[in-house]
This record gives sequence, structure tokens and C-alpha cells, in this order.
Amino acid sequence: MTQRSMFSSFVPSQCAALLLASALVVPAVAQTPSESPAPAAAAQQPSSTPPAAPAATTPTDKEGFWGHMMPFARKKWVKKRLDPINDRLTELDQVNAKNATDIKDVDARAQAGIQKAQSTADAANQTATAAGTQAQAASGIAQGASGHVDKLNTTVNGLDQYHQISDLEVPFRSGSTILSKDAKGQLDTLASSLAGHQGYIVEIEARAPGAGATGIQGSQRLAETVERYLVTEHQIPVYRMHYVALGNSPVVDPSADASAKPARIRKGTVHIRLMENSLAAPDSTSPHGM
Repeated sequence: MTQRSMFSSFVPSQCAALLLASALVVPAVAQTPSESPAPAAAAQQPSSTPPAAPAATTPTDKEGFWGHMMPFARKKWVKKRLDPINDRLTELDQVNAKNATDIKDVDARAQAGIQKAQSTADAANQTATAAGTQAQAASGIAQGASGHVDKLNTTVNGLDQYHQISDLEVPFRSGSTILSKDAKGQLDTLASSLAGHQGYIVEIEARAPGAGATGIQGSQRLAETVERYLVTEHQIPVYRMHYVALGNSPVVDPSADASAKPARIRKGTVHIRLMENSLAAPDSTSPHGM
């Protein structure tokens, strides 16, 4: 190994030793005068002299050695740097608190609006439900009314539909318009079957011998005789009786041969038909047949 290489290896080790020695010496030098032996100094002073007041320590003395060596480690310096940060943090806390309060206020108003909207929607739903119920009830009433109208139309259309219940023949003596005892008995039976009934009419067809006006006048007197008896003796309403004077018109038998000649009228007769309309009197029973 050459001297040059030995010198180069010695220099770093020597520098390291110097640095370590300085580190050990610095704390001893940094001691303040208050840390020196006070008893020896006090023993040299006369007892009559009062001890001197300790010198006031400056902020620099309080910082100690590290305050001299490292200004950035001083409390004032750190506090001076931290105060703006603390003020900023306090301001941020206040802003956050205000934002939280505003958010709560907005949320409360939103919740109130939602509840109000829900209440309005519920009220509208109830109103719609009530309207639907009323509409259904109205529809039921309309259907019922339509059924009644249909039934009424059927009744009205059938008011003139009559069917025959019974018929009888009332004979008269030739040239006479007086009712015989047998004729009155037949009319009494007819009238008794009509008591308390509705929806019926009595058709009266009268015929009498004689041509032209003679036969018509004679048949008219016979029909009036029958009608008068039913009104005066049995109080049959006049509007329920209808008569026609046919004179000497022959009676046509539907079951007879069409080529057969009708028989001539040789004496006065009155043919009575009892007709009923069941739709006009649905709650009454039919008159008894004669």
C-alpha cells in the first residue's frame, strides 16, 4: 500500500472523530451560568450583602440551545406559522357548520314539501275513489232506468193487444128490443165476472133483419139496449164497452167453407166478446169465462 492510499483512508476516519468530539463538547458549552456551582460563589460573598436578584431570562434564553442553533424550532416561530392555519381551520369549521345547518333546513323544507304533496295526492286519490263510486252508482241507476224504460215501452206497445176471453150470444124476439129473462141472466153472469178487474173491454156486435137503413137502425137499438143494461144494473164503465150496428150483415164463420153462402138474418141478435189486455192489468186475474 502506498502512502497516498494510506493518507486517503486516514482522512475520512479523522473527520469522523472530529465530528464526534464536537458533538460531545457542545452540550457542556451550552450550559447557562445558572447551572455553574452556586454554593462556592455564595460562600465568597460577605453575609451582610443580600444576594443579587437573578437576571431576567429573555425569550431567547428560554428557547435554550436549540433555539439558538435552530430558529425554526422556536415556539414563537412555530406559533406564528400555525396561527393562520388555526384561523383558517376555525373558519372552515364555521363554514362546515353553516353548510350543515343549511342542509338540514333544506332537507326539512323538502320533507315538508314531500309530505304536503303526499297529502294532496292522498286527498286527490280519495276524491277520485269517491267519484268512481258515484259513477258506478250512477251507472247502476242508469241501467235500472233503462230497464224500466224498456219495460214501459213493451207495456205501451202492448196496450192495444187484446185477446178474447169469452163470448156469448144474446137473442131478441123478432121486432122487439126488450131483454128476455134468459138474456138478462147471461148479462148478469158476464158483469159478475168483471167485478174488480182491469184491462178489459166488451165488444158488442148487433144485427137486425131489414135491408139498408132499417136493419142498421134496428141493430143500433139492440146494441144500446144491452149497453144500457150493463151500465145501469152493473155499473160497467161506458169507456170499456164498444158497439157497432151491423144491420142485416150476415155472420161470417171462419171455419165454414168459403164457397158456402152466408145465412140471412131473420131475427135480432147481439154478439158480445170479452177481450183482455194482460199488460194493462198485470196484477189482476183474468175474468172468468162465460
